[in-house]
Amino acid sequence: MGRVVLALAGAALLALPACGRNDRVPTMMHLRSATNGPDEFAILPPKALTMPKDVSVLPDPTPGGDNLTDQHPQADAIIALGGKLSTATGVPAADAGLVSYADRKGVTAGIRASLAADDRAFRRAHPGKPLERLFNLNTYFAAYIDSWLDAYQELARWRAAGVQTPSAPPQSPAK
Repeated sequence: MGRVVLALAGAALLALPACGRNDRVPTMMHLRSATNGPDEFAILPPKALTMPKDVSVLPDPTPGGDNLTDQHPQADAIIALGGKLSTATGVPAADAGLVSYADRKGVTAGIRASLAADDRAFRRAHPGKPLERLFNLNTYFAAYIDSWLDAYQELARWRAAGVQTPSAPPQSPAK
């Protein structure tokens, strides 16, 4: 009788954590949202409406196309930082030399699909611990711990090499 009670108590202790919430793992690390709500980061509010000085210079309407009030964050950032856009390639005109130098040895076609397939294979080979799989816990940190970079160690290495580096926040005493 005592063993049955002890076994039931052990099973209850193992099942009890499944009833609670795990607030230690940020939900942004989950690949898919658990809610049916909208993706608030995908919503771009339009630019403010303004009355042009000369109405005759307005472009023709383009149904389904771009409007003057549409946001273009990447292009806006390039222009705000003093760059110029090339309409043919979408690459800033000032960066054309850099882009051509970067792909001088060729560009791997489908690199994103290839990396995604490699990532899936890695995750299949390192699926996580049985309780993580059973309770659908996030294994991102455990899967990539060998790839982590210690920012302060890297900072010290570059400074020791004489490279000027930006300032960094102080290291916490726990490290």
